[in-house]
Amino acid sequence: MDEGGMDEQGTERGLLSDQIRNALTDEIAAGRLAAGTALDEQDLADRFGASRTPVREALRQLAFNGLVELRPRRGVVVTRMTPERIMDMFETTAEFEAMCVRLATYRMTPLERSHLMDLHARSGDMVAAGDVDAYDALNRSFHEALYEATHNGFLKEQALALRTRLSSFRRTQLRQGERILRSRAEHGAILAAIAEGDGEAAAKRMRAHMLNAASALRHYIEAHAEARPEA
Repeated sequence: MDEGGMDEQGTERGLLSDQIRNALTDEIAAGRLAAGTALDEQDLADRFGASRTPVREALRQLAFNGLVELRPRRGVVVTRMTPERIMDMFETTAEFEAMCVRLATYRMTPLERSHLMDLHARSGDMVAAGDVDAYDALNRSFHEALYEATHNGFLKEQALALRTRLSSFRRTQLRQGERILRSRAEHGAILAAIAEGDGEAAAKRMRAHMLNAASALRHYIEAHAEARPEA
């Protein structure tokens, strides 16, 4: 098999593992997969019509994000995530994101600013269509462009690491009510502060943006918990 074919297969596996990870994330957040539930690779492979390779990769990503854990003789088990733990994670990320946007405001080039504005403009159609997955991907690009614009390699690495840990939660919160619409509006407010050269205002708005995301996730989890029938 040529290199192009191998690359294509790898991409397909990656896309499938992302789909499996996203589906399981939503089920864990909604409580359909309760804490302590054992996840069997073969059962999941059969359910998603996939081989065990993308399932294993999806579970590895979920473990890294803290949604599942590996236990001796029990395999992969859904982790118990408390609202307090989730808020702690978002609060920490909010401070990093605020630091990033403050530095980026003063250090970004005109080309980097234009790129951010372009990303924001492109997100409009996704929000109008309610396309959570597409908006989530563009949202990730928006935040990562801000990390890049800090021109601080170490800060960028740390912000990316934190973002990866929270990636599943950051996607799920977009499903709560009109959160996707508010998220885009908050991006617009952050960009306005950047355009004015006001790093402190941009940082304040970014911090609020992240804490609003945490609140949306909490409401999503609570709403689905209330909707579940009692055993």
